[in-house]
Amino acid sequence: MRNFLSGVVFTLLVVILGGFAYLRLGFTEVRSDVPPSNWEKALMFSSAHASVRRRAPELPNPVPPTDENLIAGAKIYSDECAGCHGADRKADQTGDSLYPPIPQLPVVGTTYTEAQIFWVAKDGIRLSGMFANGRWDSDQKLWTVAAYIKRIKSLPPRVQQELAKPEPPK
Repeated sequence: MRNFLSGVVFTLLVVILGGFAYLRLGFTEVRSDVPPSNWEKALMFSSAHASVRRRAPELPNPVPPTDENLIAGAKIYSDECAGCHGADRKADQTGDSLYPPIPQLPVVGTTYTEAQIFWVAKDGIRLSGMFANGRWDSDQKLWTVAAYIKRIKSLPPRVQQELAKPEPPK
């Protein structure tokens, strides 16, 4: 039994040291124009989502999801988020230019809660291109856009009609 445990400990040590050497010796691909490996995608995706779920406090959204607030959230999204996250039910062409890829919210929606969306918008995601909007946007504004993003794939009919109207010329 002692030899077995020694073998397990030795194997774990070799794997850990091998992984450390792999990273420290620069074998990891860092170019953004090369698709990441499947294990890298799975590890980063699950790690980022687990971190958001752990760190974002589950607070109720103080902005009720009324049609008016959702329309206001859509305006904020259009002005500040759509450039990266896609607009009008279409993916943005730059969505896969960063890693992890930029979620194309009008196409895929989100599984995050409103509180988690608020937290991501306010604090950003390190090493992803998602910057911390809380440095210049108010909590009220971020909660408003969080309500919209949470419902982006299932907006009430009145909100959909309002958003489908062409904008007046400027």
